[in-house]
Amino acid sequence: MNHDGEILGAAALQPEGNPGPPGLDPLPKPLRDPKPMLDRVIDEWGGHEDLWVFGYGSLIWRPEFGFIERHPARVHGWHRALKMWSRVNRGTVENPGLVFGLLSGGSCRGMVFRVPAADGLETLGRLWLREMPTGVYDPRWLDCTTPHGSVRALAFTLSRRSPNFTGTLDDERYRHIFANAAGRYGSSLDYAQQTLLELRRHSIHDAALARLVRLAQANAAAHPLSAPPDCGGPAAPVYPAASSSDSSTKE
Repeated sequence: MNHDGEILGAAALQPEGNPGPPGLDPLPKPLRDPKPMLDRVIDEWGGHEDLWVFGYGSLIWRPEFGFIERHPARVHGWHRALKMWSRVNRGTVENPGLVFGLLSGGSCRGMVFRVPAADGLETLGRLWLREMPTGVYDPRWLDCTTPHGSVRALAFTLSRRSPNFTGTLDDERYRHIFANAAGRYGSSLDYAQQTLLELRRHSIHDAALARLVRLAQANAAAHPLSAPPDCGGPAAPVYPAASSSDSSTKE
């Protein structure tokens, strides 16, 4: 396919980087040029069929693209983990925050979104501006099982070799990050709480995430002055201990 001029904001996908919203610091220089990865995904998709996208974190509650269907889905061989450093959206260079990555191993329940073929190129452009300005993710096609059958969907996975992969973090490190890290889109704690809330709204249980949120909330209650800056929005709910029906993705 000829992609020139067809992708929303294509200039922002060049190695020079995305300047980001007006009035804010520019995004860091990409780890990798995201444009060739976008071109590859477009070629693999082909443009003739509807586009499916798998969401496992904030895409579930803020997709920022139009879709005609949405279904709960599970992917095997990958799991959701709060193990990716965020130095812009949910943290800073001095106080890095955390966002989700899709790591190999285990399984993950999330949502798949169906985008009409006619809107696929624009949607991919939006997704690249949002998820890939620094080239940190490895976009790939995954088989997703839904109540209506299997679909092949685009997902943004994270390599353990990435410099943005946190490795193993102990509880004290999570407490510190949740208490201090906030970026241009809010705090790491807000992000984790909102994701957990939306997962539960869709009857998706993630015991590992629920435990981290309870850990952070207990720490905030014990040390109220250590809470991250208030970035607005509704107060986050307090979550009870996980019930026996909660199932954990692999950590």
